[in-house]
Amino acid sequence: MQPVPRGYEVRGLITYGSVIKLMHERTKYRLHSHDVPYGSGSGQQSVTGFPSVDDANSYWIVRPQLGMNAKQGDAIESGTIIRLQHMKTRKWLHSHLHASPISSNLEISCFGGENESDTGDYWRLMIEGGGKTWKQDQRIRLQHVDTHGYLHSHDKKYQRIAGGQQERLKVCIWLAIFSSNILGTTHVWYTPPNYNRNLFPGVVCGVREKRADNVWLAAEGVYLPVTASKYEVLFQSI
Repeated sequence: MQPVPRGYEVRGLITYGSVIKLMHERTKYRLHSHDVPYGSGSGQQSVTGFPSVDDANSYWIVRPQLGMNAKQGDAIESGTIIRLQHMKTRKWLHSHLHASPISSNLEISCFGGENESDTGDYWRLMIEGGGKTWKQDQRIRLQHVDTHGYLHSHDKKYQRIAGGQQERLKVCIWLAIFSSNILGTTHVWYTPPNYNRNLFPGVVCGVREKRADNVWLAAEGVYLPVTASKYEVLFQSI
């Protein structure tokens, strides 16, 4: 699948069918995933915060919850339960009671598929500052319905590359090889000697307390207008 073309970026309301990047307010990292599992915990597809603005693996499609009478282009109000589908792998932003690989907080993963989704993919949109309808650049929190944990990130970064990940970052290639045995987990890492460690991904997890690090904003993306849209053909191909 091709990345969303920059020329189609439209500012304004976020509606069902919009393809967006979520930016963590404090770190400015984008919510990111790729087809690489966690090396511990659930073993589901990993989710991190990513420093590069241009990475195509940071796009998410805004979808309604299952069984909801909502259509593409509908505006989304604060308090609404939504799902976020990773554009490239088609899996859903997910959480559960597994512990995060870095901390004792709740693990955030991608799970399921186009026709496989459950309440573990449900997130309640909470708009900060009294806004009623979700707009670009508006401060929001996402609270997981099943666990009540808030989507969270912070300044702590992975000190190595996530198990199995191969990711090109401009001029650098990073490589990690994950292996395990009966007694525990062993990691074998290779990092280029001149690699910029500021480009390591940030930790994303779920926490049950409302904190400053729970805040996100919709950044780059394709924003489907509320009314009939000339972008309809584009979204039919997503």
